[in-house]
Amino acid sequence: MTGVTLKNAIKRYGDVQVIHGVDLVIDDGEFCVFVGPSGCGKSTLLRMVAGLEETSEGTIMIGKRDVTRLDPAERGVAMVFQTYALYPHMTVEENMGFGLKMNGHPKTEIREKVGEASRILQLDQYLKRKPAALSGGQRQRVAIGRAIVRGPEVFLFDEPLSNLDAELRVEMRVEIARLHNEIGATMIYVTHDQVEAMTLADKIVVLRAGYIEQVGAPLDLYRDPDNRFVAGFIGSPSMNFLTGQVVDGGVKVPGLGNQVVTTSVALPSTGADVIVGLRPNHLVIDEASDVLHVDLTESLGGVSYVYLDTPQGDRLTVEAREDQPVPHGSRVGVTFDPAHAYFFDAKTEARLR
Repeated sequence: MTGVTLKNAIKRYGDVQVIHGVDLVIDDGEFCVFVGPSGCGKSTLLRMVAGLEETSEGTIMIGKRDVTRLDPAERGVAMVFQTYALYPHMTVEENMGFGLKMNGHPKTEIREKVGEASRILQLDQYLKRKPAALSGGQRQRVAIGRAIVRGPEVFLFDEPLSNLDAELRVEMRVEIARLHNEIGATMIYVTHDQVEAMTLADKIVVLRAGYIEQVGAPLDLYRDPDNRFVAGFIGSPSMNFLTGQVVDGGVKVPGLGNQVVTTSVALPSTGADVIVGLRPNHLVIDEASDVLHVDLTESLGGVSYVYLDTPQGDRLTVEAREDQPVPHGSRVGVTFDPAHAYFFDAKTEARLR
């Protein structure tokens, strides 16, 4: 197996540029996830690696080979799409081995490779079935198996779980993670779901509007985001953001009853606006206070999400672990450890450190 390197990769459609000078190194055997909102360019970037989109400028390397101008079939990649694209008249075994058959591989070799892929994906008992007799998760496993039998250098996944229901998505996340652990191949995976990104990735690439916002291990991005966008995108529920003003000793937050959040980070001059970020799981309901209005409580059993409105009309989410109902319409406050607060420049939205 081998890694992937992008150097100043640019994609234009006419006068419109959608990928802006991407530089990225994906190491051999790494599971890299492209994540970001719809329209950020993650699928386009993946298709550029696959050769399904022409690279306008820059270089794409797979291992030591420059594949920028090579056809998809010459790049040594296999792609799994959002739709299964299985042949309905063929069995699972025939679907998985069809690409090898078309390339003239011997029947014994095809049977061996299909057998190994079906073992890895636990499809042995379904080999004689046709796609109509399979569940959505089983069909997606067949599509992945079709990629495995080709023995590619790099696996590419373009939102492969989007068509599955919530329970199947969880099951398939486990399957794909197990697959990566077993075969150790380089994998690039595109998703808009940050939970998939956090649970699957060795490395996450956060994209916005065709630019890379930050690259890093999942927990590194969660604990140490570079800007407000990454901080808000990574983590579920999303980080809360409140406007504050720099005062002597910290940041005064009007949305928290003018509470002053102390910090040792380098702040702008006194009176300047900054953005204060607070994760829902770092907040604790304070029933002795009446600064915030309880708009809604979602009780999910082991955890509850309490949605609070500030006097300025901002929304604050609190993740409550205690089995203690917070009545709708009541007034409460929140407490937190100031060491868990994040601070961002109000204009550039860059992290203040």
